[in-house]
Parts: sequence; C-alpha cells; structure tokens
Amino acid sequence: MKHMEQKTHRCESDKQDLNKRLKKIEGQVRGLQKMIEDDRYCIDVLVQISAVTAGLKRVGFQLMESHTQHCVADAIKSGDGEDSIEELMRVIKQFSKS
Repeated sequence: MKHMEQKTHRCESDKQDLNKRLKKIEGQVRGLQKMIEDDRYCIDVLVQISAVTAGLKRVGFQLMESHTQHCVADAIKSGDGEDSIEELMRVIKQFSKS
C-alpha cells in the first residue's frame, strides 16, 4: 500500500479557522511553560495540559472530518476508495491511541 502524499486544497476559511485554533493552543503551551517557570501548583498545570490536549484533538477531528468528506469521498468516486479508506483507518487508530 502506497502512502498518499498529496496536497489538500483547503478553502481559506477552513485554513483560517484551523490556524486560529492552533495559535490558541500555541498560547496555551506558552502559558504552560510559564506555569512551570513560576512553580505553579501541579494540578493547575495538569488541568492546562488537559485543555491543550483537548484543543489538539478538536483540530484533529476537524481535519479528519474534512478529509473524509472531501478527499476520501473523491477517492471513492474515482474508484480509488479502498486505499483511501485503509489510510484513513490507520490514522484513526493512531489518533485514538493518544
């Protein structure tokens, strides 16, 4: 099975939304670094880590949904659906481990 290295043509609003979410996560990670530097209470740091993890999962699910609705659907229509579905299932299994 080949690895499907393809570029996706995301619409500008999707890119902006994803980047907005990732910038928020980036800020949260910087906040975590400051919390560690400031010797903040462990539970507070752990709660913030949980928020960052949840944010990354939301970004991942948004990408998976878009990929399924567009890339996988297009591959099925063009007769190349089996490879695309196998690839998606591998990623879902990997994603659900985290």
